[in-house]
Amino acid sequence: MEKAITGIMIYYYEVCKRKLWYYYHNINMEQNNENVAIGKFIDETSYSRDEKHINIDNVINIDFIKEKGILHEVKKSKKIEEASILQVKYYLYYLSKKNVNVKAKIDYPLLKKNIDVELEEGDKQKIDKILMDIENIVSKAIAPKEENKKICKNCAFYDLCY
Repeated sequence: MEKAITGIMIYYYEVCKRKLWYYYHNINMEQNNENVAIGKFIDETSYSRDEKHINIDNVINIDFIKEKGILHEVKKSKKIEEASILQVKYYLYYLSKKNVNVKAKIDYPLLKKNIDVELEEGDKQKIDKILMDIENIVSKAIAPKEENKKICKNCAFYDLCY
């Protein structure tokens, strides 16, 4: 595998394996997507006093760190919360491999809510399995078959898939 597995790849793995494959192979449809633009606007205008976009090894990109030892990921909505949680757990997993133990929160500024995320029993093994699965998916010559989920209608890749 020529590229490191990033946090967004973990997120896409949970959302859609096809989108993951497209992302890895530099096929991008998101530049003109309204939902992506809204997400970027929220990211740019929320938590403006905090240092943002902390990139570690070009693998994880932490939205911001507010209190000492608590990383934050900002999301527009809770629609795909499981993918967001997995992405943040990957950040914690990746940092733990570097002997950095921190806590994490996912912030939903539009909802004025947040949730705590931590690595739990079995998460490291689950992430190890996901990493192997991602390597398998992206190494294929063609994208996986579309999954036809409810969220597909709002996806930036909808026209490409259908």
